[in-house]
Amino acid sequence: MRERQVIVQLAQGLHARPATLFVKVAASFSSEIGLNKDEKKVNAKSIIGVMSLAVSKGQSVVLTADGADAEQALDALENVLISVE
Repeated sequence: MRERQVIVQLAQGLHARPATLFVKVAASFSSEIGLNKDEKKVNAKSIIGVMSLAVSKGQSVVLTADGADAEQALDALENVLISVE
């Protein structure tokens, strides 16, 4: 399993539109992907799970991925979280 800590740079955090994009990108990979904030871990392929974290700009999250394309998944998802809307 691979993991990566990321500081969210999205101006509005992971609100509806970026959360939807994040989940679509996560779903495009075969790896199991998680998103952790504080002590809560959710499936990164679940819009309800991702939205339930209420991630704001400047907050730290940890991405986890386990599978053949784990590194590529982490790279792609990090890009979503650090891109400026």
